[in-house]
Amino acid sequence: MADNLPYSTSVGVLEKVLEKIKTASVPERVTQNFLNTKLGLKGGSANASIPFMKKMGFVASDGSPTELYSEFRNPKKSRIAVGKAFKDLYARLYEMNEYVHDASDDEVLGLIVQSTGGEKDSRVTQQTLSTFNMLRKLADFDTETLEAEESEHDRLDEQKHLNQSVPLPQFNHGSSGSSKGKSINLAYTINLNLPATKDIEVFNAIFKSLKQHILDD
Repeated sequence: MADNLPYSTSVGVLEKVLEKIKTASVPERVTQNFLNTKLGLKGGSANASIPFMKKMGFVASDGSPTELYSEFRNPKKSRIAVGKAFKDLYARLYEMNEYVHDASDDEVLGLIVQSTGGEKDSRVTQQTLSTFNMLRKLADFDTETLEAEESEHDRLDEQKHLNQSVPLPQFNHGSSGSSKGKSINLAYTINLNLPATKDIEVFNAIFKSLKQHILDD
């Protein structure tokens, strides 16, 4: 018989643990005492969530919270963090269906039975399906798109900040001449694409070079 997929014997308690760690302070170690005292969740069902969170990648082998744990506590990234953990937990199912997170319960059940060799009505199979469904409702799976959009949003915010905080000088280079008593006035405008940096010395160097090589000709 093939190995079982990760599952919780108390899905409701696991969901409560995940919900509570979003607002609780981050401990040095995720221990039974942390669950009992800080989260107010006691008993074997709550304690069993610790090894499961290790499988999720939220908790390291020594009990310390991981970067993914911290990401999960960020309201903007919480669902993305669960999505990452989900894809690792159910990598075997993704090998059979790359969109398994969108599959119907019957399809998922069939894949679980195929992967584990278990019976579809067995307790373990049903708990595996329940755990799968609980986690996928907490997750977002288009992580690359979401993170790319967030990165682009941060870049635009940074550029907006630079445009507001660094005054750009206006250069006018005029010349005049006369031909048959008529004067000619010339002017031009220079548009610069500035690098995304807060270092004022970079801008000073750009404007100095511009003045030396163009404006003083």
